[in-house]
Amino acid sequence: MSKGNDIPTPAIKIQNIVVSADLHAVIDLYALSKEVKAVDYEPEQFPGAIFKIADPKAVIILFKNGKMICTGTNTEANIKRVLDYAAKVISKYVIELNPATPSSAQKK
Repeated sequence: MSKGNDIPTPAIKIQNIVVSADLHAVIDLYALSKEVKAVDYEPEQFPGAIFKIADPKAVIILFKNGKMICTGTNTEANIKRVLDYAAKVISKYVIELNPATPSSAQKK
């Protein structure tokens, strides 16, 4: 029987990066989904809109409060491209802007 130290170091390949972001804005998900084909929104099923982006391939889950989760990319450069594109599209559906809120540690 061989000892455990005979196992080679595994090869690592980044295949999926998950990112959370906040637009600090209230978004009209209903209007967004009606006018943008790549966005699916069924609030009875799930409170977030699903925004499928083709190039680079990614999916964003967008909530009314402007928070979003991006998944499916494999590089930081692609994440930036996806989020920049999404912000441009979503900006037309902003109901109101919310200032960035300080963390609870900074509140008096």
